[in-house]
Amino acid sequence: MPFTLVERDAVRDELIAAARADARVTAAAVFGSDARGETDEWSDIDMGLCLAEDADRAAVLTDCTTRLYDDNGAIAHYDVCAAGAVYRVFLLQSTLQVDLSVWDAAAFGALGPSFRLVFGTARELPQPEPPGPEGVIGGAWLYALHVRSSLARGRVWQAEHMLSRLREQIISLACTRHGLPSGQGRGVDRLPAEAHAQLRPMIAGSLAPDALGTAFAAATEVLLQEASYVAPELASRLREPLRELAVQVGTPARAGRNTPLAPARDTEP
Repeated sequence: MPFTLVERDAVRDELIAAARADARVTAAAVFGSDARGETDEWSDIDMGLCLAEDADRAAVLTDCTTRLYDDNGAIAHYDVCAAGAVYRVFLLQSTLQVDLSVWDAAAFGALGPSFRLVFGTARELPQPEPPGPEGVIGGAWLYALHVRSSLARGRVWQAEHMLSRLREQIISLACTRHGLPSGQGRGVDRLPAEAHAQLRPMIAGSLAPDALGTAFAAATEVLLQEASYVAPELASRLREPLRELAVQVGTPARAGRNTPLAPARDTEP
């Protein structure tokens, strides 16, 4: 049976209680939906521990890992390292995900709104600048090049993979424009219906080259339209090369190679 919200909160509270009792831990915080008060029955546990200066990080992680395996039914884990922290991600038998991170004191603090201090103190950290739209657009045209080369080489699985990455960049631009979370598709289901209508043709119905090419042509047009909202001069420079990519894979872009971009407020469905 999958975990219940009561079971999830019980595991979280056990971890917090253990952290409070551990002299090597000076503070703890929860992140994500729990910090924002938006948990539902599918929410995971995302929790960070601030270590004392003389604490042995490896020993703290080992003790936490033993506790989750012995007491909470963990069946697997893996580590993700970031500046000043190690995230150990656990899968429990109940299918509950537990993200437990241990932090150096100098790096422990809020880097955004999804941070709630449970006990101890946190540092005031400079807030990171969100990535600029030019970077997202750059990632998109780079993936578009790889879609073209994959299809030209007959590598349809690779083409679909690159097309998916291209869609992710386009979705990020659309979500940012509508004031929605742009990372990991968190805001895409809340986009307005007209935005979904634009995104839908970017999904290929099969791995047939024609289907991939048609979806790719649709994606290049939506990319150009989204780019025109935030970087119109860049969108203008990208228009002909991106439409040429669609032509090269055998499917002319929907609007035609010589058709200028529509004004941003007249988004074509």
